Amino acid sequence: MQPTQKLWWQKPLRIIQPNLQVRDTDRIQPRRLAAQMKDMGANAIVFNVGGIYAWYPSKVPFHTVNGHLPPHTDLLDNVIKACHEEGIRFIARFDFSKAEDSVYLRRPEWFVRKEGGEPEIVGAGRPGPWPLLMNTCINSGYRNDGVAAPVLREVLSRYEIDGVFFNAPGYMFCRCARCGRKYRELYGKELPPYSAELEPGFASRCMRDNMELLHGLIKQTRPEVAMILYYNLYRDNLYERAETTDLLCTEPQDILSLGQAHIPEFWKPALSIKLGRSLPERPAPFGIVHSCPGMDWRHTGLPVAEYRFWLAQIPAGGGQIWHSLTGVPDTITDKRILSTVAELNAHVARVESHMDGAEPLAQVALLWNADRSAEGWADALINKQVPFDVLLTEQAVPERLVRYRALLIPEGFVYPEGFVRTLEDYVNQGGYVITEGLLPEGTEGLPELLGISGDICVSEPLTASYLRFEGKHNPLQAGLEETELIAHRGRVVYCRPESASCRVLATLVPPFSPLESVGAPPERASLPVSHTDLPLALLNRTGTGGVLYFPFSVSHLINEYKLEEHYKLVENGIHLALGEERLLRITSYQGLQVTLFRKDGDLLLHLVNGAGRRPLRTTLPLHDLEVELLVEHPSGTYRVQPLIEGQELASRIEEGRLRFTVPRLDVWECIRISLDT
Repeated sequence: MQPTQKLWWQKPLRIIQPNLQVRDTDRIQPRRLAAQMKDMGANAIVFNVGGIYAWYPSKVPFHTVNGHLPPHTDLLDNVIKACHEEGIRFIARFDFSKAEDSVYLRRPEWFVRKEGGEPEIVGAGRPGPWPLLMNTCINSGYRNDGVAAPVLREVLSRYEIDGVFFNAPGYMFCRCARCGRKYRELYGKELPPYSAELEPGFASRCMRDNMELLHGLIKQTRPEVAMILYYNLYRDNLYERAETTDLLCTEPQDILSLGQAHIPEFWKPALSIKLGRSLPERPAPFGIVHSCPGMDWRHTGLPVAEYRFWLAQIPAGGGQIWHSLTGVPDTITDKRILSTVAELNAHVARVESHMDGAEPLAQVALLWNADRSAEGWADALINKQVPFDVLLTEQAVPERLVRYRALLIPEGFVYPEGFVRTLEDYVNQGGYVITEGLLPEGTEGLPELLGISGDICVSEPLTASYLRFEGKHNPLQAGLEETELIAHRGRVVYCRPESASCRVLATLVPPFSPLESVGAPPERASLPVSHTDLPLALLNRTGTGGVLYFPFSVSHLINEYKLEEHYKLVENGIHLALGEERLLRITSYQGLQVTLFRKDGDLLLHLVNGAGRRPLRTTLPLHDLEVELLVEHPSGTYRVQPLIEGQELASRIEEGRLRFTVPRLDVWECIRISLDT
């Protein structure tokens, strides 16, 4: 039986999106643009086609045509043909989220209504002779049969586009009559006055209904045209997005203009891609990276070191890169952007054939609840170079969990019905559950799984308190043997071990002082109580696995204080679960990211260097990274090949592990480990 031929969009892609500015329309030279895209390493382009403005002579009523289009020629058709001549796929970008005020004056029922019925104007105070833009309602005709659907039909019938991408396709809170009717039909009650009071699924349902219409239209008209749709790390139903599209993309924007106090977390691209990859049997998700340090500074570029680090996380996480630029190369004045994009694409091209079809290889799974608690665990795992997958609640089923040795459950996770029983089976069969903090009320069987009595209570917020390691050869104290105490702060679940198999590994040292007097005077700083039997870490062995419970928020300490002791505590908990079967060990550096994939017997080890204070001003090379990998054939000979830069690395087998040294890591390297036959 012949293998099924892959469609173009099921093959590796490197996308460049030149965000077009209408006043620069006459500077777009189709053949020159296509050649520039090819030189920069793109094999697909996202180009403005319709929505707010038509970039072609549209005949659809209320579809505003870009007034700067050149006369007597079809710019869009010329760009598409030039791209195809260069072997570049053309993806049409549409944005129906806004329209000019001239449309509003003739079809006011298509637009978002605020409290009191006023329309929502975008950028009313913007300087320059621009028409007003106004937000359109997702349930209105503009985004559906009034404009969006006929525009799609027009473009699909007239132009040889390869794909469709909808920008800003999401729900915007609207109190129009149409939204009110839909809300009553779905929930049997009135639309609330504030967005925070909406039923949780309403926004996603509105987007799904809209995208279902447009996706169906595309497939009915030209089935070979692929559709791309956003997903979000925090506020989306990933399954609903996947049901109405062929490809998924996410946008982990590095918004440095938020200021140093609000700088995006270093793990944002990596975690976003992990979430997208959690859906099985789909093409790898796209990670859109804007070249600018914020849309308010969109005409300049990110610092090069920061930009390179942010970009590299996308392919290293198993995603496909999508560069978002302001303008075309001839209008971009920050030429650092162009060389950085070209460099990254060249590196991706060396790796993508190896990564095509590769599967992530991780012994640890993190249940994602889109909360700060899950972020803290992700921070610790990444900074301790522990490969892990992200799972949604719906994916935490026995046939999926069996792949992992350890399952992390962050504080605040909502246990679905029957989930404790799933965890019991998982642990009995050799898995380890690691969880923390306040327990969900009324979750039957959970205290028994943790090995504690059901008679628990919660402390007030504690300060000036400590965690004390208990007992000799304590697995949580590895690397911390010279200290009995590490810093603690926050609420504690006061609990007692009840199972004979439950061991207390750490206890609480209560506050020695109120916060206002911790340093006044120092001679009164002695601990009034140096030991208690109040657990801060319990290990309950059951079946061939176990449950490690921290009755406080480890993730909060990671998020707030970034102390090495707390990172080490997490790493030790992971090592307790994995033991000598731990697949990967590597020299640990703060800022070093590691991912591991498997394909056809090969291992692909990605290393991304983010060392230094962000935003990164310069690349700080990491030297002499010692790597140990547990391999399937410890008596075999292996080849260790850096695919991006460098020469083949010498390796050796010791104690069943493959060992080698990476002499220098600048930004990103992908190392192929293959059995030499």
